[in-house]
Amino acid sequence: TELLPPGFAPGPTSRHHRGAVLGLVADALADAQLRPSDLDAVAFTRGPGLGAPLAVVAVVARTLAQLWGCPLLGVNHCVGHIEMGRLLGPAPDPVVLYVSGGNTQVIAFSRRRYRIFGETLDLAVGNCLDRLARLLQLSNDPSPGYNVEQLAKRPVTLTRSQETVFAMLTEVTERAMALTRASHLLLVGGVACNHRLQEMLQTMCSARGAQLCPTDDRFCVDNGAMIAQAGWEMLRAGQVTELAQSGIRQRYRTDEVEVTWRD
Repeated sequence: TELLPPGFAPGPTSRHHRGAVLGLVADALADAQLRPSDLDAVAFTRGPGLGAPLAVVAVVARTLAQLWGCPLLGVNHCVGHIEMGRLLGPAPDPVVLYVSGGNTQVIAFSRRRYRIFGETLDLAVGNCLDRLARLLQLSNDPSPGYNVEQLAKRPVTLTRSQETVFAMLTEVTERAMALTRASHLLLVGGVACNHRLQEMLQTMCSARGAQLCPTDDRFCVDNGAMIAQAGWEMLRAGQVTELAQSGIRQRYRTDEVEVTWRD
């Protein structure tokens, strides 16, 4: 949700990307003590997301892939979250609860797709919490949702808003686990950092004899490592993105990706 300052709006964000991306690439190579010739591929986010920032990074990724002679890997942002969670946690075939500012989905893998069992039809939970924070004129630093979480710890009416939203998430997630007979629940996305949501899901999982696998807070929020991890899975499966097919997709759905690297 845009709330300035600091907030995120498409125009200013894309201008920031244009000014920072090449220096960031150079710094990353220097920190890792690598040269372009050491790289196996170039991965980037095709979508979903804000169009202008996605376009900036896509142009740079295409250019670098051609300059360096590397395969190009266009990654779905949501799949990036899932694959990072699977890498870090003991959840080989979990139900996934993906909760962020732009998406809220209950997901499970079946027949080479991450199938969506349910999703919000109006706005994502993270966006809902951000709007609530804006309505209450809470600070946007470090994030609106975090400040809602902190305020909800006090005995005020706000607690009911967060509790209601998280109770709904917990109920639909339990239904998906019952349907799939899953023994693991993987929690990903920025809102996955919320300790109250983790607590409610842990209570549900414990009652079912299942295991909750929340992703490390550092990798719940959007990060480059998750795109690299999903890109690596694509690369080892031979799922390379052709230049002509590398356009960004602002509404690139999780269940549109063919997950060729899983059985």
